[in-house]
Amino acid sequence: MAYADLEVPDRADHLWRYTPWHRIHPGGDLAIVPKAEGAVISLSSLDGSTEPAGVSLVAATAEDIERLAINGKEDVSTQFIDELSDAIVLRVERKARPSQPVLLDIECNGPVSAIHLLLDFGELSEIELITRISGDAAWAGVLRQGIFGQACNVNDIVINQMGEGRLLRTDGIHLARDAQVKVGTISSGATRCKADLRYTLDSIGASLKVNGSILTADGQHNDHHVEILHIAPHTFSRLNWHAACAGKSRTIGTGMLRIENGAKGADAAQLFHNLLLSKKAEADSIPELEVSENDVVGCGHGTANGPVDEEQMFYLKTRGFNEAEGRSVLISAFLNATLSAMGSQAVHDHLLEILSEDLDAIA
Repeated sequence: MAYADLEVPDRADHLWRYTPWHRIHPGGDLAIVPKAEGAVISLSSLDGSTEPAGVSLVAATAEDIERLAINGKEDVSTQFIDELSDAIVLRVERKARPSQPVLLDIECNGPVSAIHLLLDFGELSEIELITRISGDAAWAGVLRQGIFGQACNVNDIVINQMGEGRLLRTDGIHLARDAQVKVGTISSGATRCKADLRYTLDSIGASLKVNGSILTADGQHNDHHVEILHIAPHTFSRLNWHAACAGKSRTIGTGMLRIENGAKGADAAQLFHNLLLSKKAEADSIPELEVSENDVVGCGHGTANGPVDEEQMFYLKTRGFNEAEGRSVLISAFLNATLSAMGSQAVHDHLLEILSEDLDAIA
């Protein structure tokens, strides 16, 4: 369904409760789809030493779009970004095993910038993919759709390092039989970020772990909605989300776990933790469950908010840390709890370096 045929989403909708569509739309007239510049995209190994074997970027064919752009046909953000940009396929060949983590750079510039990326991960592939979104666009839209293939082993990390513009990110990913996937989100960029991340486990044995490390400062508004749908039997998911909020910033994390009738043996849980670094910072977490199958291993959810632990700070001061150093250590440890679960040591070292730079910026 085309964007023009869709109704403006209501704020009563779980997805749009905290960031209504008119706040993230690039213009004042919601009926208008503006012209957009295509994002500059490049592919390399993380250390730049080798070409990522078995991984390529190609223009999408009609067959690619039909096969990989499965969901979101009645979703406003999906259809909006789709109309702004032509589709590109990130293709990972069957049994591909790049020797290094793969870095996909997406640079968004200009008044409006957008990219539609189709992910086609072949069966039995093993890959660590880091997607870095950067640039000074006033508004950027990033749409990712696709399939993680049968029995693949994937670490998929997305880093938001945008400038002061607004970012709309939408994911619609399906996991094939026995796919083992770790998904990571690191976000410290963009004045206003709205992300709708949807994962569907519609094949037996699919396993998904979603981790978030979110850092906001000044007046940033960072809103992530994560939806995990269990359709097939014996599927597994975990959602672990950590957000640290400084200044007058606000962060929102909403999680929806859906266990469909017939998803016997499903095992799902979600947990949100928020660290408030100032009295004016605000954090909201809303974990939700919808369980339509009674034969499940377990379903759970929880959330916790709090400031920096004074006892931990006191301990660090007794070990020679000053106030600023101790605070930085505690924030880093809090965000590293989910960061360390996103990939290999090489990936973790790279992400930790980025996190340290972001922490220095708000210190």
